[in-house]
Amino acid sequence: MLIQYEFIILLIIDAVKILTIGSAIMGAFMGALMVERKLIGRFTGRYGPNRVGPFGLLQPVADGVKMFFKEEIVPGHVDKLVYLIAPALSLTAALLTFGVVPFGRESITLPFVETLLGFPVKLAPWVADINVGVLYLMAIGSLGTYGVVLGGWASNNKYSLLGGLRTSAQMLSYELPVGVAMLSVVLVTGTLRVREIVEFQTQYGGLFWLVFLQPVAFLIFFIGGLAEAGRAPFDLPETENELIGGFITEYGAMKFGLFQAAEFVHAMMLCTLITTIFLGGWNLPFLQQIFIFLPFLQLISPVIYLSIFLAKSILMYCVLIWVRASVPRMRFDQLMGFCWKLLLPIGLANLIITALVLAVLFF
Repeated sequence: MLIQYEFIILLIIDAVKILTIGSAIMGAFMGALMVERKLIGRFTGRYGPNRVGPFGLLQPVADGVKMFFKEEIVPGHVDKLVYLIAPALSLTAALLTFGVVPFGRESITLPFVETLLGFPVKLAPWVADINVGVLYLMAIGSLGTYGVVLGGWASNNKYSLLGGLRTSAQMLSYELPVGVAMLSVVLVTGTLRVREIVEFQTQYGGLFWLVFLQPVAFLIFFIGGLAEAGRAPFDLPETENELIGGFITEYGAMKFGLFQAAEFVHAMMLCTLITTIFLGGWNLPFLQQIFIFLPFLQLISPVIYLSIFLAKSILMYCVLIWVRASVPRMRFDQLMGFCWKLLLPIGLANLIITALVLAVLFF
């Protein structure tokens, strides 16, 4: 009976964590939207949003209210069920990816809860720490493709269909070099558990970041991630000058808003994965040594870890915005040729060289 009681309590704690992280991500989406519009405006010699609220900070709120109250129109020629499911599927897949991302190093013990319930309770800064976390990331990250493809097909519009076909070709192609880059990381770290990949990068004073050990894999992962997220210069599934709006041509109101949210959440997910896998996650060089010399910082170590993680992720998101403002959109044939003729061969060569070096060093 006690075991069942503990299981229910832990289940409730996990549910609260899921709701908290999900709400934080959706709030961060509004912030990311504002930052991107402001920075893109500055990069292109404009002001960006500056009318709603102080410095235009309430513009995302106004956009959300507008989307919520716009008339919901479902065209008569669409496959209604699939048409309505597709936006939610895209956003859900992007949100699920955050389930295995460690936002900090250690669990927080809650003594007052232990006193109340009669058994120890630790609050971990992650939702799940599964031993196949990398496989989970690759699998769930691919599900977002289905939402876009189904939305393009269900719209029963030639522009939407072309956008959906472009998405399927683009995202499925770039999954291969991204997967090969992740294999190189797994070879170096020897684990599929995401938390252990971060712990690996804390060795030797925190100087073992994989961006230094695997720079080629980092570049492949970054470029492939941009293509999978549909970010510029790989935003070909919804090119306005060619396909009107691509797969979102027939979408409006909150359905359009869900697709936009999925795109931004996917971009944020890419930044958090790069931070976790290649930039040391919550770690900084010699951070543990600093804690030894300044032990009072241990009291706020969870806050420090989370702040470091968020700072790295925000910096990476600014890099994504910089790329969008600086690099022109590629043609679709160039996009596919770049993947199959350049990115994938380089990734395979990097994987083979990594395996050979590890074989020489450890066998």
